[in-house]
Parts: sequence; structure tokens; C-alpha cells
Amino acid sequence: MARARHTPLDTRAPAVEVHPAPRPVEGARFTVVIPSWNNLAYLRLCVESIRKNSAARHQIVVHVNEGADGTREWVRAEGLDHTLTAENAGICFPVNAAAGLARADYVVYMNDDMYACPGWDAALLDAAAAVGHERFMLSGTMIEPGGKTPGSIVPHDFGGDPSSFREGELLAALDGLVRPDWSGATSPPTLVHRRMWEMVGGYSVEFSPGMGTDPDLAMKLWLAGVREFRGVGSSRVYHFRHKSVGRDIRLNDDSRQFALKYGIPISYFLWEVLSWGQPYAGPAREIPRDARFLWARARAFRYRFTP
Repeated sequence: MARARHTPLDTRAPAVEVHPAPRPVEGARFTVVIPSWNNLAYLRLCVESIRKNSAARHQIVVHVNEGADGTREWVRAEGLDHTLTAENAGICFPVNAAAGLARADYVVYMNDDMYACPGWDAALLDAAAAVGHERFMLSGTMIEPGGKTPGSIVPHDFGGDPSSFREGELLAALDGLVRPDWSGATSPPTLVHRRMWEMVGGYSVEFSPGMGTDPDLAMKLWLAGVREFRGVGSSRVYHFRHKSVGRDIRLNDDSRQFALKYGIPISYFLWEVLSWGQPYAGPAREIPRDARFLWARARAFRYRFTP
């Protein structure tokens, strides 16, 4: 029997504790927001990689979901800005709470099971400067051991967890792990200007616990006038893949929610409007009122009549 989906009315936001760092990072270019749910080994590796492989200084803000594995104590000992919920609150509420501590102009969302490669931030900074305005959404490029995430560099296996991670091999191979910029930036690490993040309200809490949050954010930004959705090929992270969503939790039906919210399928927006994963060829297109659009509207409309 299929497991029941998490619905918006199942969402309850637990109390959030807010803990600013005792010593703020001066001159931070990014506020890097990382939610983590009892994933300390991955989180430690992620934070260490940001610290040692970044060209600039960044504010790191961790949201601790539960933290029963020592994460609470570790973030305090590291002097990190952090927010905390006593239980797992998913992605949406935690990321919004953590982003409330942002002091930098740019907000980066990063998964805790990512390793930031050397120069990851410089490439994003250069791409943001080249845009020349605040209306953009940029993504770094994931190096993954498997899968078919559009825009990623696959398959390149440098370990499935921190204990088996072959960092030296990854760094030695990095010059050969390249791809051109790509269209449809919606996958982490994502970068937006803080004013745009605040304008559209960050992550939509009705998508809790978090499936579909990135395409929904991209759609809200698109409605706010953003057309620059670019994946930056020279900004690379190694992604261990699905170390949180693979757990036994009830997930929301993001395809249904997106279709009912915007009147088009999530797949139409990603593939037809953003050209997700295709070689970058300029700003995203406007939505044409053609036969493909009408068919997409019909496919979205069916969700009104299905449970």
C-alpha cells in the first residue's frame, strides 16, 4: 500500500531557537545556509570545505534539525550562526529561519552532504557580477557518483560518505571535471541576492517538508521578473546524494502542489521555460501561449480532480 503523502495541513512549525554567532564574520560575501538533520559527519566536512576552499570570507548559518548526534554542541563549539528546532522541521521553515540571520548581500543554499571544491565561490561571484543586476538565480555544478541530475557532472565516484571520501583524488581530477555553463539553475548550491530572496518570501512553507522547494522558488523569482537562471560550470561541489530525503519520512507531493499553485506542471516549467540542464543560451524564455502551453495547462488541471 502506498504511503500517505505529507499535505500542507500536516505542517506544523516547531519553535525555532535563534543563536547568532558570538563573533560575526567581517566582510562576508555570501551567507551560506545549511540545514542539517542528525548528519554531523557530512555537515562537518561541508563546513570545513567551505572554510578551506573559498576565495572569500563567508557567513555560515546552520539550521540544526534535532541535533541528537552532537550537531548542537558542534555548531556552538565552532562559533557558527545557527537556528535550532528540537525536532525535524524539514527544509522550508529551517532555511527561512536561518536566512533571517543573513548579513551578506548574497544568500546561498547548500545541502549538508556537499563538499565545496576550490574556487566554487569565486566562480559564482564572477557570474553574479557579470549579470550586472540583482535579478538572477545561479547554481553551482554538482559532481555526483551517479544519477541523472540535469546540469551535473556524472558519473564520478569519489566516495559515498565522509569515511570513504577520497578528497585527494577529487582535487587531483578537478581540472578535468568541467562542463560549460548550463540553463535552468534550480539545484543547490543556489545563489540569489538577499533582496530578491526577501521579496519573494524565501521558501514556500506549504511545500514542507521540502520536495519541490527549489523549482517553486525559481517560479516565484520568475514571476518577480528574474530571467537569468544560470548553472555555473566552473563552480563545483561534490554531492554524496540523498542523505536526508532518503530517510523514512512522509514527503509532500510537489508535482501536484506546483500544478495547482501555478496552473502548469513542474516539468513544463523546468524543461520548456528554464531549459534545465541544457547548454546556457541566454535568459529564460517567456511562456508562449501556444499548443504546448495549452496541453501543459490541461495536464495541470487534471490534479483538480485526482486525490
